Amino acid sequence: MGLFRRDNDDSPANPAMAELGREFAIARRHRDRKTMRRIGREYDATATTDADAASFQHGQQTYDAIPPIKRPRRNQRRR
Repeated sequence: MGLFRRDNDDSPANPAMAELGREFAIARRHRDRKTMRRIGREYDATATTDADAASFQHGQQTYDAIPPIKRPRRNQRRR
């Protein structure tokens, strides 16, 4: 019984597909189309069941839940 438990009951059925979904979300955030296409082709070749699709989606959602870091301003004067 911990106050800050990290155990999740909603763990993905296929951790490899969840990792692939996470990599896809990272590429999408960084606007890396080449990697997105490569991962999409790999997903099409390996995903066979609905559980694989759900795991892929779960991986995307876990990465999308992390807010992006604000980049510092460049080439602008401070007032």
